[in-house]
Amino acid sequence: MAYRAVFRCIAGCPGEFPIWEPVYRCPTCSDLLEVSHDLGALKNRSASAWMRLFDERYKRTAWPYGSSVWGKKEWVCPEIRDESVISMDEGGTNLFWAERFGRELGMHDLWVKMCGNSHTGSFKDLGMTVLVSVVRQIIEDGGTIRAVACASTGDTSASLAAYAAGGGVPAIVLLPRGKVSTAQLLQPIANGALVLALDTDFDGCMAIVQRLSQDEGIYLANSMNSLRLEGQKTVAIEMVQQLDWEVPDVVIIPGGNLGNVSALGAGFEMMASLGIINKQPQIVVAQAEAANPLYLAYQNNWAFSPVVAKPTQASAIQIGNPVSVRKAIRTLQRHNGIVAQASETELAEAAARADRTGMYNCPHTGVALAALIKLRERGEIDPSARVVVVSTASGLKFTDFKLGYHERRLPDVRPSHANAPLELANDYDAVRKAIDRHASERA
Repeated sequence: MAYRAVFRCIAGCPGEFPIWEPVYRCPTCSDLLEVSHDLGALKNRSASAWMRLFDERYKRTAWPYGSSVWGKKEWVCPEIRDESVISMDEGGTNLFWAERFGRELGMHDLWVKMCGNSHTGSFKDLGMTVLVSVVRQIIEDGGTIRAVACASTGDTSASLAAYAAGGGVPAIVLLPRGKVSTAQLLQPIANGALVLALDTDFDGCMAIVQRLSQDEGIYLANSMNSLRLEGQKTVAIEMVQQLDWEVPDVVIIPGGNLGNVSALGAGFEMMASLGIINKQPQIVVAQAEAANPLYLAYQNNWAFSPVVAKPTQASAIQIGNPVSVRKAIRTLQRHNGIVAQASETELAEAAARADRTGMYNCPHTGVALAALIKLRERGEIDPSARVVVVSTASGLKFTDFKLGYHERRLPDVRPSHANAPLELANDYDAVRKAIDRHASERA
C-alpha cells in the first residue's frame, strides 16, 4: 500500500502542495499549512496491526525504524527514502513516574515525559529529523537549497545545527543576543552553523528569518514549517504507547511559539482517526506570565493580540507573537483546553520543588509544573486523573538558572528550596557538626 502526505491550508482553502517544495503559507489566504495524510490508505491496516508494528520497531536497530519518530514513518513522512533520513535515535524518552512529587500534590498517576533526554537535549530533535531529512532528499533530487535557517531562543538552533551537520547541509541560526543560555549558544557554534546574534528578541529574529526564507535557496526550519510538527506529534503517540496504548486524562505543555500544542493535538487526533484510541485528553498550555499572549487570549474568549514579551527565566518561551497561535487555539478548542500562567517565582519554585523529588527541570518545565500545582489547588485537575507533563528540555542546559536559584541571585525570586554548598575548613569536627546540624533540621 502506497502512503502519501501533502501540505494543505489550515483555513480550508482548496488545493494541496507537495511537501518537497519550500512553501510555508497558503498562497490564497496566507494562513499556515499543515501536513495532511491519506487516512483512507492508512486505514487499510487495522489499529491492532499498527500498534503491533510500532511496538516491534520500538528502539530496535533496523535503520531508520529504531528512532521513535521513524518507527512511525508511515504516519510522519511516508515517501522519504530510508537512505535520506538523518536520525540520531531521537525519541524513546523516559516517561517518568513522578511518584513522590505526585504524592505531595495528592495524585498517584502523575508522569513527566522527559523530551529533553534527546540528542541535543530538547524535544526539537523530533521535528528536526523530519525537516532536515526532507531537505536532504530535495538536494539529492536536484533541488536548489543553499542553507537551512531558523530563528531560535536556543533549542531550535541547537537541533537544527546538529541535524544539518549530520546531513552535510549548511545551517544559519538567528539568536537574540544575550537571551539564550551559554550551553544553548555553544551548541550551534560547535556544530559549525553560522550563528548570528541579533540585538532584538525572538520575535525580531523570526521576522528577519521569514524574509530570508523568501530568497531562493534559503529553507525555513522554524515550526511554521509544518514538517517540524510531524516529528513532534510523535510525542503524543509515544506517550500513549508507553502507557500500554491508553490515553492520559490531561496533558500539560509549556507554550512559547505554540507549535508543540497543535503537534500533540494532531498526534492524538490521528490515533483516534485510525481507531487506536477512543477518547481525547484535555490539553493544558502553560505560559510564563512575562510572555503570555495565549493566556490573555484564553481570558478574552480566544481573541488574540500579540504582546511584547518581557524577560523571563523561561527564555525558550519568551515569545510575544507566536507563529502557530491559530493552530494552537484550534487544538485547545477541540481538547477542552485550559491556558494557565506562572510568575517568575512560581516557575522557579515549582522547578526546585520537583527537583527535590529526583527530577532536574528546565525553567520551561517549571512553568508547566507551576500550572499543574495551580490547577490542582483550584480543583480543576482531579486527584485521580492520569496527568502527563511534557518536559521540553534538559535542565543541564540551564545551569545559570539553577545556580542563580540556589545562590539566591534570581531577580524577584525568594527561594524556599535554596541549597547552596557549605564552604568549610579542612577539619573533621566542622564536617561532623555540619552533618549533625543538617540532620536535625530535616528531623
